[in-house]
Amino acid sequence: MEHILFLTGHLARPSLERVLAQIAPAPFTWEARDLGLQVAGLMTADMIRRRVALPMAGIDRIVVPGRCRGDMEGLSQHFGIPVQRGPEELKDLPQFFNRAASPITLDEYEVAIFAEIVDAPRLDVSGILARAARLRADGADVIDLGCLPETEFAHLEESIQALKAEGFQVSVDSVDADELLRGGRAGADYLLSLNLDTLWVADEVASTPILIPRVPADEASLHEAIEHMQRQGREFLADPILEPIPFGFATSLVRYHRLRERFPEAPIMMGVGNLTELTEADTSGINALLFGICAELDVAAVLTTQVSNHARRAVKEADWARRIMHAARRHQTLPKGMSDALMTVHAKRPFLDTPEEIDATAAQVRDPNFRVQVSAKGLHVYNRDGLRTGQGAFELWPQLGLEDDAAHAFYMGVELAHAEIAHKLGKRYVQDQPLDWGCAVERVDDSTDTWCAPGTTMARRKTTEEPMNPKNATERVETSDEPDGYLK
Repeated sequence: MEHILFLTGHLARPSLERVLAQIAPAPFTWEARDLGLQVAGLMTADMIRRRVALPMAGIDRIVVPGRCRGDMEGLSQHFGIPVQRGPEELKDLPQFFNRAASPITLDEYEVAIFAEIVDAPRLDVSGILARAARLRADGADVIDLGCLPETEFAHLEESIQALKAEGFQVSVDSVDADELLRGGRAGADYLLSLNLDTLWVADEVASTPILIPRVPADEASLHEAIEHMQRQGREFLADPILEPIPFGFATSLVRYHRLRERFPEAPIMMGVGNLTELTEADTSGINALLFGICAELDVAAVLTTQVSNHARRAVKEADWARRIMHAARRHQTLPKGMSDALMTVHAKRPFLDTPEEIDATAAQVRDPNFRVQVSAKGLHVYNRDGLRTGQGAFELWPQLGLEDDAAHAFYMGVELAHAEIAHKLGKRYVQDQPLDWGCAVERVDDSTDTWCAPGTTMARRKTTEEPMNPKNATERVETSDEPDGYLK
């Protein structure tokens, strides 16, 4: 059986041992070692190299706090055994080892994302290329050029050729058959959309057509168009049209289901903008549900837009949703525990510590630096002078005595605001760390906070720098007390 050494700090060791003892049945044996510092979260690779002696007889793996900074690969080479960052929160250890035992990666998907530039005629070629690059970075596979009624698109051909030169797949979206012909002749990969009356366009160009019914309720015309293309041996996508709430949404879902039953092998497209754009609700949840439906119906492609301000992350959300739902279907498991990228507003386990546990930690603190934690009861702020509790920043501020310390006052104002938001929404709060908004917020790819590619097992990876608290940040590394410490 594997024997794991867990490195931690003085305050955290009892909690770490308690959590490890509760992992049953544990697929490993373990020992916890205090590295000789109070703040386990301020542990570094260099510190471990200096303080942990060789040889490592009987140790198969070392697990360090999730916010431990430095080169884990270098440590692994130094000790001759794997050195691994654990989760950021101590109480996530059981889940961490469950994931490690049965990892599900998100590097596969089946649904292609068509991302529409709805105002393409109003953009110049450079503007279209810039928009396309952003959409591709968010996960789009095909750039859809949306034509506008009664609006000239004189540079349609030039735009298609410029996109193709940059390696994009391109579709042209128009109700005008002449524009579709122009797009196809210019090299567009797909044409949106042809019905039974305009199928002749497909005979003129090599582009793959997206087939739609004459009107959404006319399923027979869509079926006839599909059968026509099948007889010709031509590739196509079929779209029964997803209608908005309350104008036939449920009925349109039934049409998708009937289409799949009638044509088991036909590639289907679903345009989701009628839901994401026309429903004033967070689009992350809408995308999760729609891509779950796509996974069950084996939908081949989705057309999405991000026009409304509330839908401005629709493509990124679609990319995460297609990967999560594909993994759930492939592994025949619920879409849980794979990534929190679509949980943008609430957290699954927001309050890790009980008020009683925070009280016990606060009683051990002997220095003036403030610690902030959040429980279901509210905000907890403590230092050597005692513990204060409240529901928000304005309630707690008068109790801190920072009127003459501007830098510290600013820092505590920011932290209390973060903590108050986390408590009200049910999000996880960690002092000195930004709130986690899933894929709703663009993450800067730097050393402190990096969103990994969706293909990684863990959605988010961090290496934490020195604490943001401006008071004695450097000298606190090995002298200050911290709250429950394995990962803080």
